[in-house]
Amino acid sequence: MIRALLMEDDEVIAREVKNFLESHEITCDTVYDGELFFRKLRNNSYDIFLLDINVPRINGLDVCERIRTEDKSTPILMLTAYDQIEDKVDAFSRGADDYLVKPYHLEELLLRINALIRRKQTPQAAHRKIDIADLSIDLDEQTVQRAGVEIPLTPKEYKLLCILAQAQGRVLSKGQIAERLWDYHIETSQNTIEVYINFLRNKVDKNASEKLIHTKVGFGYYLKSE
Repeated sequence: MIRALLMEDDEVIAREVKNFLESHEITCDTVYDGELFFRKLRNNSYDIFLLDINVPRINGLDVCERIRTEDKSTPILMLTAYDQIEDKVDAFSRGADDYLVKPYHLEELLLRINALIRRKQTPQAAHRKIDIADLSIDLDEQTVQRAGVEIPLTPKEYKLLCILAQAQGRVLSKGQIAERLWDYHIETSQNTIEVYINFLRNKVDKNASEKLIHTKVGFGYYLKSE
């Protein structure tokens, strides 16, 4: 059974929401301020948090932000009379998953809750990363780090690094690199690929004790920890 924690300082609304959700097999505990929210949370676990913003002591936005410092996955649905886009942006930037403006239909609240719970239960695709020694390439975020320090790359430099990394240590000729780097075959001088390799080396290898981008003279280039 789904278990929700509702923070709402209007007793009438809190009672209506609680009765409605429990009639649909969702257990709902209620509190009317932020301090009581965290006191309740200390001794109980929940599948979803429903937060009004304008409540005493600790408001809903601050509660949301504090939850996210320790809990990245439990869905948070804001329930509030604030309907300006700036209010919504603030809530989402603090970690809210959804935002429902008062007055709302209880049936819509139920739909939102069920959608958020399904989203949490749906297995997420594994985050795609390539790690070679202390080099980390995040294929989803399209970022690169070396020893924990982010390396700014141009789109072509990033693509070249991915081409080398995905070859898993195999040597790639300049022609093979050129075809993949531009997505189609074009006539490129040998110097063009050398220039891009040098750009990449200056950013990835220059300040590192171990060099990862290697040249096999007469054959091409490869990326490997040796």
